[in-house]
Amino acid sequence: MKLASSLLTSVALAGMLTVWNVPLQAVNPSLVQASAEEMKDSTGLTTQQKIDLLTKNKGQIGSGDQLRRFFFGDLLPIAVQPGGAGMVVNLYNKTNNITIAYCATYDVVVALKKGKVTAFPASEVK
Repeated sequence: MKLASSLLTSVALAGMLTVWNVPLQAVNPSLVQASAEEMKDSTGLTTQQKIDLLTKNKGQIGSGDQLRRFFFGDLLPIAVQPGGAGMVVNLYNKTNNITIAYCATYDVVVALKKGKVTAFPASEVK
């Protein structure tokens, strides 16, 4: 009987500590801060830093990978236009109000511009 009582008490205490995180914050606030930092973007870059990096690397091999990594699931194709090695897809990011021209043949970003752009100048997407 005593064993069952202590087991029940242990389970109840563990449940309360799991659900209620105030004691955790009171004992060690750095643990709560560390878990909040894990919620940040895995790249550790701000959106502007990502855009600047893409702009710097446009036309270079690997910029297509950066595009997918930085804006995974946030790009909406809005137009296709001649350029690159055939056709270029213009991808719009509504969150950041930026349009990115992407050449799938060479897997590179060829142009970036603020706003919703359906057609870049031919000189930018060559």
